[in-house]
Amino acid sequence: MHKFVSALAFAALALPVAVQAGEETVMIKGSQRTIPATVTLPEGPGPFPFVVMYHGTGSNRHEAGNGYDLLAPKLAEAGIASARFDFAGNGDSPVDYKEYTFSSGVADGQDVIAYMRGLAQIDDARLGVLGWSQGGTIAMLTAGRHDDVRSVVTWAGALDMKGAFAELYPEAEKNGFAVMEFEWRTPLNLSLDWFKEARSTDVAAELANYKGAVLAIAGANDDVVPPATTDAIVAAAGGDNKSKSIIDGADHTFNIFSGDMSAFNTLIAQTVDWFKATL
Repeated sequence: MHKFVSALAFAALALPVAVQAGEETVMIKGSQRTIPATVTLPEGPGPFPFVVMYHGTGSNRHEAGNGYDLLAPKLAEAGIASARFDFAGNGDSPVDYKEYTFSSGVADGQDVIAYMRGLAQIDDARLGVLGWSQGGTIAMLTAGRHDDVRSVVTWAGALDMKGAFAELYPEAEKNGFAVMEFEWRTPLNLSLDWFKEARSTDVAAELANYKGAVLAIAGANDDVVPPATTDAIVAAAGGDNKSKSIIDGADHTFNIFSGDMSAFNTLIAQTVDWFKATL
């Protein structure tokens, strides 16, 4: 199994988190497909800044160990609204994973952003995006392609996926898709279109178009996306307010399955503080 796949293989093993007060699960009628999302709002009338969360490969809007479910209420306590959503073919999405590409991920995120801006409690101008692993790729592309993003945070964000899942490419070239097997969930059909986009997209060059704030966070022990990728993200970003953080002893999932939540709590605190300062 490809290491990038197996690193997030524990996401489905996490138990669901009960919906908190101020949270609502919605089905957004997007431009290309229906998008399952969970919206978390702070107490009060607003208007609030907001963050849209992009999940990693084969995961879902709750993320590994329910990491996004844990982050959302902390953002709300800081006065920041959020939405987390399922990419095509993941979580509660009603379509096949064949529909997922970099472009579809950006487009679905834009539909979620538009939904949030339709809420009376939201300050439309104060948008942040967060992405974990491949979700970080989509978050960075979103910031590079749309000039309305004020702040970006990546968790173990992947800046270059041109060689990802290379062992599956011959199957995708032959059949139009390749079956991506997991030990912990049903297989996903990774499309030839995904490979074509991943191999032709220069994420760093697109991120250079983005002039807003960027924080790249990684675990020092990440063996999936090298921690040095944070340096490349900071170098690529086109603005001046950009920083990185390496969390000692943390792996690709920031030790969320280890029973020791100290690294993940640090991750949440750094993320909330960054968005508070930059939105």
